[in-house]
Amino acid sequence: MGRYVTVSAKVRREIVEEARRLGINVSELIRKALEDEVQRRKLELLEEKLRKHKHVLEKLDIDKIVELIREDREAR
Repeated sequence: MGRYVTVSAKVRREIVEEARRLGINVSELIRKALEDEVQRRKLELLEEKLRKHKHVLEKLDIDKIVELIREDREAR
């Protein structure tokens, strides 16, 4: 496992108290929300890179690539 750091945020007391009454694990919720947002942003960046290189990717012959990979695997 990686190293951890503590992150803090100011939240209205009433919200935290209500979350606790509802059985919400605030730390886990924040951790999950941050992980989800990081993943979402990484996907956005990847999609942008794919859009920028679309003209190159459109020239690729997928069937030929699959054929070459199969030939390489069979040669091993």
